[in-house]
Amino acid sequence: MVNFDEYKNVWVYTEQRDGKLMNVALELLGEGYRLSREIGGDTKVCAILVGKDTDHLIPELYKYGADQVYQMDSPLLAHYTTDGYTKVMTDAILAHKPEIVLFGATHIGRDLAPRIAARLDTGLTADCTRLDINTGNYMHYLETYTTANLNGLDPEDGNKGLKQTRPAFGGNLMATIVTPNTRPQMATVRPGVMEKRKREEGKSGELIQEKVQLTEADIHVEVLDVVKEAKELVSLTDAQIICSGGRGLGNAEGFELIREFAQKVGGVVGASRAAVDSGWIEQSHQVGQTGTTVKPKIYFACGISGAIQHLAGMQTSDIIVAINKDPDAPMMQIADYAICGDLKKVIPEIIAQWDEE
Repeated sequence: MVNFDEYKNVWVYTEQRDGKLMNVALELLGEGYRLSREIGGDTKVCAILVGKDTDHLIPELYKYGADQVYQMDSPLLAHYTTDGYTKVMTDAILAHKPEIVLFGATHIGRDLAPRIAARLDTGLTADCTRLDINTGNYMHYLETYTTANLNGLDPEDGNKGLKQTRPAFGGNLMATIVTPNTRPQMATVRPGVMEKRKREEGKSGELIQEKVQLTEADIHVEVLDVVKEAKELVSLTDAQIICSGGRGLGNAEGFELIREFAQKVGGVVGASRAAVDSGWIEQSHQVGQTGTTVKPKIYFACGISGAIQHLAGMQTSDIIVAINKDPDAPMMQIADYAICGDLKKVIPEIIAQWDEE
């Protein structure tokens, strides 16, 4: 029987690489701050900082909302290893008992979170796009559960559990999941979905330097070298302008026009799954449920019909511009600006007018 009263606070794994905080870490701090205030009482949002020589990152975590920072610093944590990071994170969670633990759905987050959840014998919801605190009752979400299944919770008591929403069944519906029987409640969250808090200059908080109980024997993989890919890196998550191409481009050569377009407007190249599956462009450019979730200021959808899986990954963009021959395409219906026409004529015209500006 889990004593829920022992669990408190919202923890956010603030992923850093090479001494630089990942953008999703700051997004999750903002979300963790919101959730902690919805839970109420003296619930705090806590940044979990793991690595080596990370002192310079602590002030930034306070400025983006952290009430407390748990720092785990060791030479053995200089490079990410599943064994090392899982052990120190699990030890800290067992010692301090947070109510909620959030991770970014990055390559590291998707590797680390399930390992920790398995060791804690708790649930984990992957690739969430929305988080809420339950202010009603559990039976609204768990109609098939009996009161006994709820581990002593009164389904009518309005217990403030975490509602974790993610796409399901190929993105055709959104599933809301709760963790009624175990703690902590754990979730990975897609980058680019949550809002950062406004940076608050001068904000400070409490630093807790966690003692790291880790030896070389605990780590079964040795990192000999870190080699970054030599090819051009695609940073869809951080892009302010994205120019995406789909099946309407006709062939791989169509992306030459999209690359020219992106270069002209200062954006990056995105793609639909159909274009990636056709072999026209690499998967790293894919936007959508099975690709990258993005939230740029401007999203140009060129020759993309707008399958629900693609819309799930970009529909929160500030401005959506759709270019398509089919006026009834789903993308044209959600666009802020819809241009019905041949993209091979429309895009060169936009480029030409951009030059004139």
